[in-house]
Amino acid sequence: MNELPFSFVGQDLRALGSGALWWPGRSLLCVSDLHLGKSERMARRGGPALPPYDSRDTLTRLSADIDRTGAQTVICLGDSFDDLDALAALGTSEKLTLTTLQAGRQWVWIEGNHDPGPIDLGGTHLSEYTAGPLVFRHIALRGAASEVSGHYHPKTRLKASGRVITRPAFLLDDAKLILPAYGTYTGGLLTSDTTLNQLMNDGAMAILTGPHPHIIPMPR
Repeated sequence: MNELPFSFVGQDLRALGSGALWWPGRSLLCVSDLHLGKSERMARRGGPALPPYDSRDTLTRLSADIDRTGAQTVICLGDSFDDLDALAALGTSEKLTLTTLQAGRQWVWIEGNHDPGPIDLGGTHLSEYTAGPLVFRHIALRGAASEVSGHYHPKTRLKASGRVITRPAFLLDDAKLILPAYGTYTGGLLTSDTTLNQLMNDGAMAILTGPHPHIIPMPR
């Protein structure tokens, strides 16, 4: 399993190449911003037509991460659905996959700005969740500590072998951990953006996802 071990507020965590966060000591897997149903929402609102396979692909990758880790707790860290109508339009196959993934484990839906209402798909729906010293919520709060969040879909832009590449990334400092978006059709906010610069402390690091996750100083 491609992963990068790191420590956050004294906890031994793993950044998976997929963009998921793995906490072995708690058998806890956390993913953020699945945005299931994005292609359906785009079509419904007259946006560009996207191949309607994003939800299936996202859930296939999530299923693989759950199988690899054997996670007993799964936290979906908000914006799990592109909007509540996309939740209602989710296909029978995708709903069955979610039901299967939830069986025998604790499943927590954190509310996001795209999906603020209760989710009638099993599991527990919360505004935030606390496990040990860590607090899981969708949007980072200024001044918060020991916080795991999502929402911003952080990405880095780097030059490599004479070309520019963009890579989703975890952002990490001594108080905050921001997860990349897990969903197939999600965009991202560059780490050089003012919003992320103001949120993250001096010395913040970025963990780049992909086949070989690695950590670098957060590009500003």
